[in-house]
Amino acid sequence: MNLEGLAAIVTGGASGLGGATAEMLGSRGVKVTVLDLQEEAGKQKAEAIGGLFVRTDVTSESSVRDALGTAERHHGVARLLVNCAGIAPAMKTVGREYATHPLDPFRKAVEINLIGTFNVLSQFAAALAQAEPLGEERGVIVNTASVAAYDGQVGQAAYAASKGGVVALTLPVARDLAQHLIRVVTIAPGIFWTPMLAGLPQAAQDSLGTQVPHPSRLGRPEEYADLVAAIIANPMLNGETIRLDGAIRMAPR
Repeated sequence: MNLEGLAAIVTGGASGLGGATAEMLGSRGVKVTVLDLQEEAGKQKAEAIGGLFVRTDVTSESSVRDALGTAERHHGVARLLVNCAGIAPAMKTVGREYATHPLDPFRKAVEINLIGTFNVLSQFAAALAQAEPLGEERGVIVNTASVAAYDGQVGQAAYAASKGGVVALTLPVARDLAQHLIRVVTIAPGIFWTPMLAGLPQAAQDSLGTQVPHPSRLGRPEEYADLVAAIIANPMLNGETIRLDGAIRMAPR
């Protein structure tokens, strides 16, 4: 698929993995629409890559519908979707003094990471399915899970469950959309440098990096974006979750 002139949607595209992906696509001539709740950062990112920003709540059907409509009016039917919007709460199942894990943060993680991913991809696919094919396919969807889907650590029950759901939906959604010539692939990153980690002291960041067998460092958002590009370029990649983690297998803590 020749990227030049195509339209793309990147959720969570204001920063981190989504931001690097938006930059990569923009540098290859793609018309990118950034969907994010971070209005100032989202506008800055879109301006930097010559794209469009639309403030969007991925958990809301109407917000996503409006955002995709705005993107199509400006850029035409999007052929590429990269879902990076997400949160990473940390809370033990039973806390101090035997406190129960409250349901609201668990529900919020599932709502944003899993339901939000499906909300965007399903509406995106419904519009794309009506477009003319480009050769043997209409477009590509890339979702973001996490190695926590497989190696969830202490305090990651909500996060791991939500990301495990993203892994689990990958194959059935790819099978659903095969008749529409739309591919679906998920990336499960390991420990990557993101705004969530940026607040940690450098010593803590370095310590996390040494847990990775090789290369012994934090992953770079640009490396995630490189894999997105490779997935788009290879039409036989479909229905699979790819770990991007430097061979790490997370310890319990």
